[in-house]
Amino acid sequence: MRERLAIYCNVHLVSDATGETLAGVMRATCAQFDNILPVEHSYFLVRSARQLERVIKEIEEAPGIVMFTLSNLEHRALLEDACKAMDMPCVAVLDPVLDITSRYLGQELNHRVGAARKLNAEYFKRIDALDFAMYHDDGQQHIELSEADVILVGVSRTSKTPTSVYLAHRGVKAANVPMVPGVPLPPELFAKDRPLVVGLLISADRLIHIRRNRLVAMKETRAGSYTDEEDVRREVMDAQKLFEREGWPTVDVSRRSIEETAAAVLNLLAEHREP
Repeated sequence: MRERLAIYCNVHLVSDATGETLAGVMRATCAQFDNILPVEHSYFLVRSARQLERVIKEIEEAPGIVMFTLSNLEHRALLEDACKAMDMPCVAVLDPVLDITSRYLGQELNHRVGAARKLNAEYFKRIDALDFAMYHDDGQQHIELSEADVILVGVSRTSKTPTSVYLAHRGVKAANVPMVPGVPLPPELFAKDRPLVVGLLISADRLIHIRRNRLVAMKETRAGSYTDEEDVRREVMDAQKLFEREGWPTVDVSRRSIEETAAAVLNLLAEHREP
């Protein structure tokens, strides 16, 4: 059977803010199509007609799909008219959601540029959570583990750090503690008043594959017990036994993305917080 060739597609992302929403929507959309490789053209913090004119010129030179989030009505009209003249598909990705919300609430939109990035208590909460995640990464400052919202525990290469950082962006203070053979875990993990502890599980075969790839990337030739099949399987089994003995909820990260792992942890945290 012949392998299907990849299809390249220009995607222009135009935003008057940081463009994070657009990037997320674009990648989620393209993931639903096989063999589609988007060529991303990003134009962020576009807040003047002159900037927009330069954007339109680049769109004309590389035809493709145009996705935008622009609050200024004149700029929206300018971009939409230009795309219509070029027969270019153009979509305001938030319009359907904003329209439904506006009608449900019975309120008009404020059309403030960058309103989603307004500095408020929630913003500073996320910054604090990110600082906490960095300060308590990989078992550091375990005396302060009681201040965490959640503690992730797992053997090496179970995505503890990136999951902690992702949770921090959701305003969750996440610490992570590695399970290292022969090294005792901090006693704070077993205190009665400890925060929620979540064990990160992974299949031995998947873990061996990840660790070997990491060593190759680091051009490291000495592997030892880090990738030895028997040792790795023992590590995984010991972790599972510990989680079961302590009654800690677990998340299997073997085939999960960071986002999926974080979502599962957030669900466990919501259950934990219920009275």
